[in-house]
Amino acid sequence: MVSDTIEKGDIVWIEYDAWTVTPNGALTLFDTTHDEVAKKEGKFDEKKVYIEAPVVIGRGRLFEGLEAALVGGKVGETIEVLIPPEKGAGVRDPRLVELRTEREFLRQEISPEVGLEVSISGKHGVVTAVSAGRVRVDFNNPLAGKTLKYVVKATRKAQTPEERVRAVIDMDYGLADQFKIDLKGGSAEIHLPDVCKTDEKWFVSKFRVVADLRELSELKTIRFVEEYEKKEAKAVEPKAEAKEAGAPVEAPKEEPAPEVAAKKPRKRATATKAKPTPKHGAEEDLPASEKTPEEL
Repeated sequence: MVSDTIEKGDIVWIEYDAWTVTPNGALTLFDTTHDEVAKKEGKFDEKKVYIEAPVVIGRGRLFEGLEAALVGGKVGETIEVLIPPEKGAGVRDPRLVELRTEREFLRQEISPEVGLEVSISGKHGVVTAVSAGRVRVDFNNPLAGKTLKYVVKATRKAQTPEERVRAVIDMDYGLADQFKIDLKGGSAEIHLPDVCKTDEKWFVSKFRVVADLRELSELKTIRFVEEYEKKEAKAVEPKAEAKEAGAPVEAPKEEPAPEVAAKKPRKRATATKAKPTPKHGAEEDLPASEKTPEEL
């Protein structure tokens, strides 16, 4: 029986509410898995799916303070933890606040505004000021320098190899329930759902999935399978075949022979006509008086 105690290396699904805390104790919600909490705090996003999320414990994927609170806890237990900046998103680094020219944004067809999230030179930041053709961008983590409060509960733990594979897919891409997974020995054959075949997100996530499966499982071979079925066109039945089985079918009427067929052959033409040119080696009968000596 698998223990319900959370240990390093485990993959668990958690639900949580996460807040920033000001020095005077005011709370501001910045993330949650509960739609009712998001609506209550005016942070509801219609594009977001509010559902428990799989996480890896003890691999540096979570804030240090949150991970430490979960290790040793129990599945189903609600934990409340206050996390200082140095064990959360870190302290703010003034060197990560940069001035850029407004022209640099306009060349990318971006109109810089305060609060706009941008990606420049591979770095993600937030515009904090725009003036005199200059744009100030803060590349610090938005949570840097802030105290965090988490109310978190692990709802279940991945217990089988297949559950761990599905958890990794869910972490790195999502829609794990739509993948068909076959595990044999040290190999995994993962059949992709149709949505992956044209989804650019999957093309990027696939490499992350492979890396995590190598790190978090004992699989030696990982194979992705795409299947395409040819849809056969329906054959159009002839009218004669469209009749119900057993229905009497009229026999085709016999067409009368054309009149020309009743005419006498040309070999009975009068001897006064000129000799015709034989076709295909066939000769017509001629009166003996018109035959040449060789023919006689």
